[in-house]
Amino acid sequence: MISKARLIYNPVSGHEQMPKNVATILDVLERAGYEASAYRTTRKKKSAQNEATRAAKEGFDLIVAAGGDGTINEVVNGIAFLDKRPKMAIIPAGTTNDYARALNIPRDNIAAAAKVILKNKTRKMDIGKANFKGGDDQYFVNIAACGSLTELTYGVPSEVKSALGYAAYLIKGAEMLPHLTENEMRLTYDGGVYEGKLSMFLLGMTNTIGGFEQIMPDAQLSDGLFQLIVVKPSDPVKVLKLMALALNGNHMDDPDIIYTKTRTLKAELIGKSKGKKLPVNLDGEIGDYCPVNFENLKQRIEFYVGG
Repeated sequence: MISKARLIYNPVSGHEQMPKNVATILDVLERAGYEASAYRTTRKKKSAQNEATRAAKEGFDLIVAAGGDGTINEVVNGIAFLDKRPKMAIIPAGTTNDYARALNIPRDNIAAAAKVILKNKTRKMDIGKANFKGGDDQYFVNIAACGSLTELTYGVPSEVKSALGYAAYLIKGAEMLPHLTENEMRLTYDGGVYEGKLSMFLLGMTNTIGGFEQIMPDAQLSDGLFQLIVVKPSDPVKVLKLMALALNGNHMDDPDIIYTKTRTLKAELIGKSKGKKLPVNLDGEIGDYCPVNFENLKQRIEFYVGG
């Protein structure tokens, strides 16, 4: 039987460069032995996600997600819950392309990214699952974050990120510092429980966040464990110090940081913060609101990788 591949691409990612590269990607897929077809996402909510589910249920062997981190996240959400899941490949065409960076996929050449498939090197990757109260499960591949600083990941307009790249995050961070707030939370993880005030927690699956590669230097991609970082202070001076340390990977031993590995995490608001509407960010987009339970699904989806 001939294997089938479905390209799901976002026509407006990055500098709208995907449409003119569709034929090139399909040609690479054919050379790799796949019967290939393409789907252009629309503005309709969950367009990429719903197409990924449909393709998986129709027996496609490979789904290629072409676009930014948001498109990749949607495709993952379209197949992660299924018992039988196709392989995935990534064609990065966004701004930061964190997950492509983690998989050693070329980020500045669409044709080169597609040709990674020809090398036939794959790896089964961990996927994060977030279960919100009263809602459906949601999945993520790079990071879950919660707290006032997480606006860094979803508060920067896409056109600003396209124009300024990583500098957009630094500018946004400087703008936010005077407005940092604390939340009183209970975090229950494999190694214990933290109860108290915090300005942010990060639950990471790769070593790259917003293009910075030293924030979680010990991250492994297939070990079934999240990297949990809890940032306690909201004082701008302390946060600035921690940001400077984090850029060089020297923040892990700071007393204002909790850093550990865990397979699960339960996050809930307590004390004076109970009842607040605190959003949780998944791969750069707002997922839902606390409370939330996280679980690492070890080696859930097989990806083509570079390197």
